[in-house]
Amino acid sequence: MTADAPIQFVDLKAQYAAYKPEIDTAIQTVMDHARFIMGPEVAQLETALSEFCGAKHVISCSSGTDALLMIMMADGIGPGDAIFVPSFTFTATAEVPLLLRATPVFVDADPDDFNMDVEDLERRIAEVKAEGKLTPKGILSLDLFGLPADHEKMQAVADAHGLHLWTDAAQSFGGSCGSKKVGTMGRMTATSFFPAKPLGCAGDGGAVFTDDGDLADVMRSIRAHGKGGSKYDIARVGLNARIDTLQAAILLAKLPHFQAELERREAVANAYDAALEGVVKTPTRRQGRSSAWAQYTIQVDPARRDEIAAKMKEAGIPTAVYYPLPMHLQTAYRPLGGGEGSLPVCEALSGKVLSLPMHPFLTEGEIDRITTAVRKAVA
Repeated sequence: MTADAPIQFVDLKAQYAAYKPEIDTAIQTVMDHARFIMGPEVAQLETALSEFCGAKHVISCSSGTDALLMIMMADGIGPGDAIFVPSFTFTATAEVPLLLRATPVFVDADPDDFNMDVEDLERRIAEVKAEGKLTPKGILSLDLFGLPADHEKMQAVADAHGLHLWTDAAQSFGGSCGSKKVGTMGRMTATSFFPAKPLGCAGDGGAVFTDDGDLADVMRSIRAHGKGGSKYDIARVGLNARIDTLQAAILLAKLPHFQAELERREAVANAYDAALEGVVKTPTRRQGRSSAWAQYTIQVDPARRDEIAAKMKEAGIPTAVYYPLPMHLQTAYRPLGGGEGSLPVCEALSGKVLSLPMHPFLTEGEIDRITTAVRKAVA
């Protein structure tokens, strides 16, 4: 790579080149047997994912959004239910309750690790109970940017109020809390295999993890139109949410390399930390919690963020803002939120965050270019 060559924010081409023989063979195998829906690779993938994270049951599906939809459908979420969700995240987190005609209640973020603030969660639950218009039913806890949330605290809140707790691990599969890997920290965990995720396929894909065999059976039914004992025995309202066999095959080819990729992501994050300490606010580490590093997100002066991003672009280095507007201020969700000032941490973070390139194929030279550009742009 020349000194002036642009750096990739997520380098899927480099990943494909590294694993091309395995991926091409996997794709050709599917083309040869032509079982494109629920072919043998789907069950093989579910077994391999179970072995990787330790969950007893893995139900693959068509996207991370459908994974969230399946877990809420399995718990019977519907009209009149209040679902407590983070506001500082991607739209799917609030979209899914609304698709089930439930109501998302937005919760502020922790200013350091970006995940849902437990104290504000308690306040929001108390407010909904006091108002009496909705029935609190569940908490959708998100592991933002790859760092697992404090699931023990979340579970304690859920237990105290008799609520379901679900984990949105769309960005954190591969992370861990102590000896527990993401996928085993709660009753049901949803993840995404969107191409840019730490473990990504070549299109849309997702999965749900659970140790509850009865829930797993219900979700297998839901993902196939609510199928009962046979194809035309419909036991419940369901979805068309099966993962394509081709996507399962690609994930199977990538999975043996995933642990090494996670270790490289950690090394990249450590190098960023060392080079940017005292220059910008780097991501907060939590003792005992290991991030999958879906993103490496710094915080900068909000008055200068656009300028800093522009200078980085001039240096051939892409950046991204996740997320420029919290959900409670977005057009579709504004009627459900409290307006400007109602979630001050989320609103402040949306003005300060800036994500740097993060993938396991960054070279030491590229990391040096990126961090040097950050220092120059900030100065």
